[in-house]
Amino acid sequence: MFAYLIGTVAEVSQESLVLEVNRIGYHIRIPASAVSLLPPVGEEVKIYTYTSVREDAIALFGFLRKDDLEMYRQLINVSGIGPKAGLSVLSVLSADEIRLAVISQDEKAIAKAPGIGRKTAQRIILELKDRISLEDAFSSGEEAAPSMAAAGQGASGQARQEAVEALTALGYSASDALRAVNAAAQEDMDVEDLLKAALRKM
Repeated sequence: MFAYLIGTVAEVSQESLVLEVNRIGYHIRIPASAVSLLPPVGEEVKIYTYTSVREDAIALFGFLRKDDLEMYRQLINVSGIGPKAGLSVLSVLSADEIRLAVISQDEKAIAKAPGIGRKTAQRIILELKDRISLEDAFSSGEEAAPSMAAAGQGASGQARQEAVEALTALGYSASDALRAVNAAAQEDMDVEDLLKAALRKM
């Protein structure tokens, strides 16, 4: 129904916001991780939206990044994963972390989401593994949220990919490896320097 909404933040709670657009307040459920990234009440923000239509309710789900919305769409296409469960996963993992968890079959990372058990995490991995590649996790990094951009994305995508692969080979979880590499990345770093810097942040 709506691709995105641009409006003024009117109210914010732990899992939702009211966005005022042309004097209409839209109640939008958002990942818990996105709450701290919202601008203050009274300021403008762009929210990418998914409209859930059921027999008894119509609900809006919103995301600060288009990439998160696309990952949400993939999650809710997994059998047994509804709109609330998909939002729960994106509340604890970013889209890139979900990709890496699927690629490395890190069910424990996915099962950290409230309401997502081990079997459900395994189902997510099984159904998404053929739709996701490691390259996707780094090509999407160009559209990073402000907090990730501030952490530094200067190193090339290839260098970051190889550094994450090396860390996962050492036994670190995919999500932890991605987080450390993104935090350590600085301009013109090669793989060796990036790996050393990321290891210091693990």
